[in-house]
Amino acid sequence: MGLEKAKIMRIKLNDQAPRFDAIEVMFNPKELSFVRKINWTAGPAPKKDTPDYDFGGGEGDTLDMQLFFDTYAAGKDVRKEYTDKLLELTKVDHDLIDRENSQGRPPAVRFQWGMNVGFTAVITSFRQRFTLFLPNGAPVRAVVDVTFTQVADTKLFPMQNPTSGGEGGERVWTVCEGDTLGWIAYREYDDATEWRRIADANRLTEVRRLNPGAKLMIPNA
Repeated sequence: MGLEKAKIMRIKLNDQAPRFDAIEVMFNPKELSFVRKINWTAGPAPKKDTPDYDFGGGEGDTLDMQLFFDTYAAGKDVRKEYTDKLLELTKVDHDLIDRENSQGRPPAVRFQWGMNVGFTAVITSFRQRFTLFLPNGAPVRAVVDVTFTQVADTKLFPMQNPTSGGEGGERVWTVCEGDTLGWIAYREYDDATEWRRIADANRLTEVRRLNPGAKLMIPNA
């Protein structure tokens, strides 16, 4: 089995189904750090040693990782080849400006690594440092620390709109650039490990390569 590169995909929201532009990392991260914050507030307890706590709800999970990029051998600016593409995902997307209040926001993104790791989020922290340079000053080696925060408001970033149903009420998924069976299974079943159900239903023999524009029948859960 060949090495599968992790991808970071910009989610384009429009009136139809989302589309994805995949940015493939140069080297897969060595580790992934997931953090969940749960809000508890201590109540007043003037006569007690231990206060009562009120649950204040949860927050979106965060995913931290460190990515490495090296273009020294090619003699090219690492920013233009890789890191500027990631940096763009932190900036206001003019395609997403609200027509009513003229407010904008950066896009939602998807971190996907094979069929087993997927995280839909927005980028909330981006730090890059350059550690090697060409004689002309162009950086050719970069270390990027990035934090993804899980998108909690599903109304803001809706799931893919289903297309026409199948004979038995099944849904049809139109494959977009960067889609994997694991990613599709996560969106449809909230479980990336259910990809085999989709593969079997569509009699797929090449499960790691999906052709953009292809129609996949999604069996009912």
